Amino acid sequence: MAIDGLYACNAGAGAGDVGAALVHLSELRIGNLRVIREQAISLGRGWNVFVGANGAGKTSILEAAFLLSHGRSFRRGTRDTLSRLGSDGYSVFGRLQLANGWERRLGIARVGGKLEARVDGEVVGISGLVQTCAVACFEPGSHELIGGIAEERRRYLDWGVFHVEHGFLQDWRRYQRALRQRNSVLRNGGGDADLEPWEIEMASAGERIGQFRLAYLDRLRPILQSVLEGFLGELGEATITLERGWKAEQTLAGALVDARQRDRERGHTGKGPHRADWTLAFEHAPRREHLSRGQEKLCALALVLAQARLFALQTGEWPILCFDDLASELDQAHQGQVIEQLWASGAQVLITGTERPPALDADHGPVRLFHVEQGRIDA
Repeated sequence: MAIDGLYACNAGAGAGDVGAALVHLSELRIGNLRVIREQAISLGRGWNVFVGANGAGKTSILEAAFLLSHGRSFRRGTRDTLSRLGSDGYSVFGRLQLANGWERRLGIARVGGKLEARVDGEVVGISGLVQTCAVACFEPGSHELIGGIAEERRRYLDWGVFHVEHGFLQDWRRYQRALRQRNSVLRNGGGDADLEPWEIEMASAGERIGQFRLAYLDRLRPILQSVLEGFLGELGEATITLERGWKAEQTLAGALVDARQRDRERGHTGKGPHRADWTLAFEHAPRREHLSRGQEKLCALALVLAQARLFALQTGEWPILCFDDLASELDQAHQGQVIEQLWASGAQVLITGTERPPALDADHGPVRLFHVEQGRIDA
């Protein structure tokens, strides 16, 4: 189902439910995504639980929501693997109900190797989706935030910065353009005079990117500490520290000049915010290697929840929260903790599992239950 078809069959959409108190997805339409051929799902504004056997297609539903917010999957692999076997691409359409009662229509499709995103029928860049819809996800690969590559941690950080610092995207684009030009000069044997204008541009935009990131971590830190105390209080006080991508005692301009010879030998730029990273350490576990796999998962969960809380504080709206196979990732006690906290928030939650989580049996309120089997979803 192409993205044009999705919009054509929803062209009459008007304002959303004026009684809606929080931002939520009221509908997902999925075409040729993983094992799902074609499905339309009417979602509740609160808790939505997708139950089925492993491989039935539950995770693909969360991927669909995540695609409408990030333009990519949270699972590793190439974009081509998202398409159902034998199809030439995939499409996802969603109706986003806003707190003021208005509705936004979101879509993303990949056909013939080309990715296209739309908001209210207008073609936009991926940043247009990110600006419109906020989805946060905890899934089996989330522990990569602690033990994985730096790129995953930069993505986590920059998603939060993007939503609150309006100048961040412009500075990031400026920096990336200048970085590509500097790398081209390095590979083609250009001299210092050829490097200088791109370094000036990189330094101007890159210093601002570093400042945005530092300010965001300052706001995140106390919220994260509070969440971690509930999950991993035995590890003591937590610290989260940003490594900007160049030495703290240097300016970025000076770091780029100092690194010219080494960068020429390597053929690429080794200093700057594109090389940034952050570390999470504890009083009683100062190194990542001191954490068990279970503790890594709880750290990742705390990071996702803390970022969602900060988003709500800064924007007045909770992001849509997705939890993939929560029962296999957390013991029942921690599942209960998470569910208790999120019921109080009122956020829309999409959760998957082979069965309904026992902690949801408490009388918190309505839960919409879906059964998933071989790519088919039934309420």
